[in-house]
Parts: sequence; C-alpha cells; structure tokens
Amino acid sequence: MRKGKRFAGWVLSAVLALTFSLTACSDSGGSSQSQTNGAGGKEEPVKLKFSFWGDTIEKKTVTEALKRFEEKTGIEVEPMHVPADYLTKLTTMVAGNVAPDLGYLSSGAALSWGADGKLLNLAPLIEKDPDFKKEDYLDQVWYEIAPGNVIGMSTAVEGYGLMYNKDLLLEAGVELPPTEAAKAWDWDTFVEYAKKLTLDDQGRNALDPDFNPEKIRQFGLQYDPYNMMAAVVSNGGNFLTEDGKGFGLARPEAIEAIQKLADLMYVHHVSPTPLQTKNLPDTALQTKKVAMTVSGNWALQAFAEQDFNLGVGVLPKLKESNTLLDGAPTVIFQSTKHPEEAWLLYKYMADPESVLPLIEGGLWMPLKKEWYTNPELINKWAAGNKAHPEGYTEAYMKQTIENGIRTPGFEVKNLDKINALVTPALDLVWTGKTTAEQALKEVEPKVQPLIQGYYGR
Repeated sequence: MRKGKRFAGWVLSAVLALTFSLTACSDSGGSSQSQTNGAGGKEEPVKLKFSFWGDTIEKKTVTEALKRFEEKTGIEVEPMHVPADYLTKLTTMVAGNVAPDLGYLSSGAALSWGADGKLLNLAPLIEKDPDFKKEDYLDQVWYEIAPGNVIGMSTAVEGYGLMYNKDLLLEAGVELPPTEAAKAWDWDTFVEYAKKLTLDDQGRNALDPDFNPEKIRQFGLQYDPYNMMAAVVSNGGNFLTEDGKGFGLARPEAIEAIQKLADLMYVHHVSPTPLQTKNLPDTALQTKKVAMTVSGNWALQAFAEQDFNLGVGVLPKLKESNTLLDGAPTVIFQSTKHPEEAWLLYKYMADPESVLPLIEGGLWMPLKKEWYTNPELINKWAAGNKAHPEGYTEAYMKQTIENGIRTPGFEVKNLDKINALVTPALDLVWTGKTTAEQALKEVEPKVQPLIQGYYGR
C-alpha cells in the first residue's frame, strides 16, 4: 500500500479479526460457488478477479492470502497485481466494462466513482450478514458517499509519527521524542532539537552562528510537506471550513501551519528541500544523512530491514497533538457478476489473520478495534518485533486511534479537481518561490467554485 499512504489529495490520492464464514449474504443463506450456464444448463465455477498494487512483500502476502481463500471456499480468485500506473489501468478497465470484481482504489477515485454508481454499495450486504458487525471496526476507516451508501473501508490503517536514529539523538544530547500525546513537543522545542541535529560539513550544528546551510551533511529532520494536514489541523485549521463551503487552507490557521513547514527548509535549514530530498537515499536514517523523519506507519517495514537503532515518537504539535489517519479503500465494483462471493472475499482480505505478515512486518495497521485493545492480539503485531520498536504502541497505535485526523481523501467532494489547482500552488511554497499566504490566497478564488462540501454528511 505504500503508493497510497501519503495525504490522498496531494499524491495520487486501513481491523478485521473476523471469523470466516462460507455463508453468503443471500436471503437463502447459501454460498454460491458456481453459476448456471444458460445455454447448456451447466454450472461453471465462480471466478473473481482481485486487483491491487504494492511492493514485492505485499504482492507475495496478498497473493498467498487469495490462494488460501480459494482453498477454503472453492471460489477461484485471479490476483491482478499492478505495480505502476494503477489508476490509469483501472480507469481503462472500468470504461471497457472489464473491471475486476474487487480491489484497491485510490481515495479520490473511490469517492468520485462511488458517487457515479460504479462501485457497489456494501450497506445491504452488511445488513444481511449475520457474521459481520460494522461496530467491530474502527469508525474512522469507512468510506461513505451518503448515509446508507457505503463503498468500502480502508484496506489498512496508516498513522504518522516521528521515526529517528536513536544513536544520533543520544550522541547530540537531544531528548528522545515523547511517545505520549500529552507530552508531545511543542513546535519551538521541535525546531530547536532539529537544529541541534543538523550538521554542516565542519560538524557545526544549525544553532552555531558559523553554520553553513549550503553544505549540510546531516539534516536534523526530513519532513515531507505534502503530509501537512496533521500540522494544519494541529493548528486549528482544515482543508475545507467546517460547514464545507469555504477553502480552509486559505484561512489564517492553515496558512500559519503551512508556512512553518516551509520554514523548516528555507529559514531553519533543518529539513531538505524537494530537490535535496531527491539526492537522499532510502537508508538516510541508517547512513546518518537524516536524524529524524516524519513518516507513515508503512515505512517501518523498510526500516526493520536496515541496521540502525530505530526509535519512534508522536508528532510535534502546534496547538493540539494529533496524527494523520490514512488508508486507501478496497472496493467492490458495481459490474461484478458475483457480489455475494466478492463480499466473502472482501471480508476475508480485511481479516488481520489473513494478511498478518503485512501487519506484523510494519506495512499496515489492522482495521478491527479488538486488535488495538486485546493484549493478546496486540502482541501478535505491535510488540516484540523489529518493525515495532519500543514506544510504538503509544506513539503510533494509540495515537492513531485516539487522535487520528482523517485525511481529506475520506470525505471531501471534488477533491481531485480541487487539488489540480492546490497542488501546483503549494509547489511554489515547497520550492521556496513564494509564501503560503500568497500562494493560497491567489488560488482561493479559483478553488471556491469547485467546493461541493463533504461526502457522508
């Protein structure tokens, strides 16, 4: 799921410990594993197609889960792994009436396609299924077009926080980031520590008056500004106004937060610019090019394979401590000929037990509430392994479910068209060419006519 983890608006646009049942959602209560061939009267086995993206580990785990489902049910499943240009391929398939039965979808496409009737409403299936209880799942993971029109839930939960090379902080005498929301660093403390951890080629940190920002060998922080919504909401702002009628990013609270992110790069010189980021390796924490990074839960999978002393903490706060809660949805396409069998597979793939390697490996967080409260289940994935270091259950797990702010991709109408304007405007801020206030105030009159409010409200 790495492709879909960033804030859905700016990129291309999440538990379930569920007892698997072969009972379909039909009124008869039977599971249809075959269909009648009208011409010859013969029954043919049901075959489903499941589309998904992801790296090698995700591909392997998902494919193996699909195979186990097939063995349990006799329902054949064809894995359709699309490593690149996923949305382009799915768009073409939907237009050609050859869409898969179910699969991953980016947030923006899911909302617009759901509104256009291209995705199956899961509410009737949920209501008829005695083995499925919607209240067993985190409230934040559902994608709802309107009351009673549920198009899916996150494929996995993704939360954000601080990840860092513990040895670098200890060497610099920097306090380790707090793991509890109540103790989160305020912004000034965060910047001060980031400066202390930022070193030029002579070993001088960014607090030294002789520090050379043109020759940085170690950044104190890597903060991808496109993950900006946590800071915006922490400062009292949001993407749209609360009533869904105004452009929230052009309000003072949002502008202030966005400018503070830009200042990390161009005023304090503690975080790499987009150009400098391109030259940083994926092993920047391990190789001491970066001391701390703000990233989503999925990064833990890669960091667990690297050789360094990984630590985690909650994000710094402006006014209130929070984090982003992200996760692109899995959906069932309206064109499926086998909605009941697709629902069985949907439930199975959402079960943490089915995809446990991705959860305990750090890529995903589970969807079902019990996996965040039952100590036995928590120990299955969030403790005692390299991908979930000390403090993870507080800094990521607890923070995400208690203070997770859903990204706009869950509910903002017309998001893709709005971001077609907002993204290039913010690019000017992230590249240091203009201020947040100037960029957002200038784009506001163009954005305002596109604002249509929120889905599900």
